[in-house]
Amino acid sequence: MSWLLLNGKKFSVEQLAAVQISTFTEFEKTTVAFCQAWLAGQQEFPLQTSGSTGTPKKIMLRREQMEASARQTIRALHLYADMTSLVCLDTKYIAGQMMLVRSLIAGMNMVATEPSSNPLLSINNQPIDFVALVPYQLEKILNETPQLLDAVAFGIIGGATVSHSLKEKIKNSSCALYATYGMTETISHIALQRLNGMNASDFFQAFDAIHLRLDERGCLCIHADYLGDEIITNDLIEFLGPNQFRWLGRIDNVINTGGIKVIPERIENALEKVFQELKISSRFFIAGIAHKSLGAQVTLFVEGIELEKSIQENILSKASAELTKFEIPREIRFVPKFTETATGKVNRVASMA
Repeated sequence: MSWLLLNGKKFSVEQLAAVQISTFTEFEKTTVAFCQAWLAGQQEFPLQTSGSTGTPKKIMLRREQMEASARQTIRALHLYADMTSLVCLDTKYIAGQMMLVRSLIAGMNMVATEPSSNPLLSINNQPIDFVALVPYQLEKILNETPQLLDAVAFGIIGGATVSHSLKEKIKNSSCALYATYGMTETISHIALQRLNGMNASDFFQAFDAIHLRLDERGCLCIHADYLGDEIITNDLIEFLGPNQFRWLGRIDNVINTGGIKVIPERIENALEKVFQELKISSRFFIAGIAHKSLGAQVTLFVEGIELEKSIQENILSKASAELTKFEIPREIRFVPKFTETATGKVNRVASMA
């Protein structure tokens, strides 16, 4: 009989239907309320998108869609009953809710803990087999308690791109870690990329039920029977084989500078290595700002206090080894604190204001 461990209290799945949530925290309420609705057979679930790529909006997902998505991950990672999952993402959003769905469908036990930077610290040595994390959480765990991650069998990482430095840090972890590609509209991820171990790769492999194509812009279009209408994304990708692709960036981030189109994410990948080499831990992103002759100029936005001029010059000098002259930032701007979405992602537009 599977169970849910919540704030030190263990409830069997059968007991959850009668649990009173009035004295629970907001996270505990949303977690138990979702489980209760699912176990009662609720057929539709309202969800809000994160707002990281546009205006947040509410969408309605059908139970059968969430089941189909969950079963793909269960098959791909060979999850089974009696495993224990750690639910440490906000269960108001798709990532946290789908962890609950996967656990309930597979018959896994669940440990639910308030979202935090290092959720493995709060589980009191409870063995964990499967966890979903955002890159920030993974970074904290690797810095503080890497041995706790080694005790986990599988981990999926989503919500943001996994940086070059983070990929380097996880190479020796015995936990099998996968980057995910997906969004609320695709009902969590539709593709996985193994990040470490013997089967590590540099591309995403979509699930068998997923059919992919490029539109005339070079952006990814996704079809699956359970998703309904084809989903047209703003993600620029490169196909490598059947259902295999690399993510290049978002077309709405592309900067047209002097008639040349550059992809900010490519520049950020180069700069991430430079920041790592110079031991600069500040968050940053690339965006275009208006320029009277170029139309838009490539600009580097860095979070925190302004760096010394010599350091700024060093950043641009080292980055030029990997970038074309059109990609090298023409200016560095410093922002005391980046604006974030509700799910903790950097809101680029708001941070530039």
